[in-house]
Amino acid sequence: MSQGDVISLFYSTRGRLISSIVGVSLLVGIVCLLVGGQLIYRSVLTEANNRVRMDLNAAREMYGSRAKAIELSLTAAGLNLPVSSSPTPNESALLKNTLDRLARTADLDFLALVSLDGNVVMKIGPALESDQLPLNAAVSWVLENRRTLSGTIVLDEKTLRAENPDLSSRAQINIIPTARSNEKGDAAESAGLCLIAAVPVGDSETGGVLYGGVLLNRDREIVDRVNETVFRNETYKKRNVGTTTIFLKDLRVSTTVMTGQGTRAIGTRASDEVRRAVLDSGGKWTDRAFVVNDWYITAYEPIEDVFGRRVGMLYVGVLESRYADVRRRALLVFTAITLAGMVVAVLLGGYLSGRIMRPINQLIKASVSVSKGDFSPDIGPVSPTDLGQLQSGFLEMAEALRRREQAQKEESEYRLVQSEKQATVGRLAAGVAHEINNPLTAVLTFTYLLLRRSDLDPEVRNDLEMIASQTDRVRNIVKGLLDYSRQTRIEPAMTDLNDLLDETAGLMENQALVKGVALETDLADGLPGVVLDRSQMQSVLVNLVINALDASHEGGRIVIKSRSAVNDQTGEKAVEVAVEDTGLGIPPENLERLFDPFFTTKEVGRGTGLGLAVSAGIVARHGGNIQVRSQLGVGSSFIVRLPASAGIGRIDGCRYEGIQNSDC
Repeated sequence: MSQGDVISLFYSTRGRLISSIVGVSLLVGIVCLLVGGQLIYRSVLTEANNRVRMDLNAAREMYGSRAKAIELSLTAAGLNLPVSSSPTPNESALLKNTLDRLARTADLDFLALVSLDGNVVMKIGPALESDQLPLNAAVSWVLENRRTLSGTIVLDEKTLRAENPDLSSRAQINIIPTARSNEKGDAAESAGLCLIAAVPVGDSETGGVLYGGVLLNRDREIVDRVNETVFRNETYKKRNVGTTTIFLKDLRVSTTVMTGQGTRAIGTRASDEVRRAVLDSGGKWTDRAFVVNDWYITAYEPIEDVFGRRVGMLYVGVLESRYADVRRRALLVFTAITLAGMVVAVLLGGYLSGRIMRPINQLIKASVSVSKGDFSPDIGPVSPTDLGQLQSGFLEMAEALRRREQAQKEESEYRLVQSEKQATVGRLAAGVAHEINNPLTAVLTFTYLLLRRSDLDPEVRNDLEMIASQTDRVRNIVKGLLDYSRQTRIEPAMTDLNDLLDETAGLMENQALVKGVALETDLADGLPGVVLDRSQMQSVLVNLVINALDASHEGGRIVIKSRSAVNDQTGEKAVEVAVEDTGLGIPPENLERLFDPFFTTKEVGRGTGLGLAVSAGIVARHGGNIQVRSQLGVGSSFIVRLPASAGIGRIDGCRYEGIQNSDC
């Protein structure tokens, strides 16, 4: 396809239709991609948020169940535990073995029996240098209230060292700087986040409190169990999909989150926005968050100690990159489907546009044929769609053009014949006028001179009068020939047509009375002005009224009408004057010859046959025409149509703008 063909296609209706389809498809595709991408993003994000919420619930249950398990173990052991402030060596050995076995069974990091006065009766681990162990707040509360207590508690370094020096060193955590976190505070954390249970044993006089717990700092049991149970240790790109963390305040003390070096991110902090939302405000956080070195879909909730104070956070999260890749793959598939749909839409649009444009292209070719004079073009089968109406209308238009062309051809032929007749009569009239007028004038002059004599015989006088009459008739015929043949100069002026018709009716009123025929006018109001030669147009109207009188009998009726009209060919405004009679009517075979020179149905001597021919010429030079309608026994109607002018007229090829007279 050449460059010219491409340009032609671009500017063609088919090209624009295809471009419109491509544009609409592209717009719809882009909107679908944007909306679909947003929906996919929200769906994936909502699914991830829902998952981490449920995962957080599972982690909370596991976290709480560990404290309950410690409580149950201590409660069961305390039922048969001997309590004495001064146990014998055998009782001490038995008590020591019992506590050691309980600590191993319940996997406890610290365990002790305290008497009612707060002294340590027995504990696991290294012995104290004194029997005074710093009591934590939970044990003090149970001693005071004699009720079981379990949950989370924060133990300071001194208390942990008293319980077991190993716990103190295990609780020591150096803080690692982390992006997006609050770095204010100490460089290390020495306190320990613990799960503890304390149960009263014995009676109110000889009893005490059995307490024990686990240190969560660096502990892996809970977080690994959550990772194994909830996330099934699933990995993505060699990284754990799910992560779990237990925070002491905003510090990770137990976690499955890994650093870039492949170690657990113990000692890193939560982001500052999470700390404010969870620790400071006490709310839950479910959103994407930056965790150590990557983005996760996370869920956080505060951890409260046994007294309801917020001391830490529990966290679960899943890698955002996994869901981002899922979203990206879904978006790519959606994009591919959309693009494929757009390609199909373009191809289908091109095919359909070809089908739709085929009859239109045929109409275009047919219009070219019509412009060249072929009024029976081939437009193919008529479509049953809306295009069928266009095709039918085109055929009707072509047929109307054919009829108009034929009518114009016939009119042109008629005008040519009339012109030839006029030219022939003109040449004849020129010769007759020169050769006959002078002899006729002489004959007529001498005839009237003879008629002045008083000695003429009556019979001779009658003969001379006949000669004068017939000679005058011949002179009138010659005058009519001259009027018909020559283009008499028109003197146009803006004329009130109704006023002209009233004047004409007044001129002919007496003749109508003599004939016994009623002469009436029916004039329309508000007619536009007409530029015409008043004298010549009045002669046309007088001639039409005389013809109507000649065709009417006594008691007949003639009506002169005026009305607004529209030119059938140009659509311009026009005015019409109709002279209607109730006379004999005109035979159909004579209608086409009415305006021929010398054609008349009147008796010999009563008409020359030039009146209507001259009248038609005058009207034609005013840019109008005369139409005839007649029915035998009913009457005839001669209609003169003239172009209307609102101060502007065109007569005989000249243009007049408000001019009363012109020598054009």
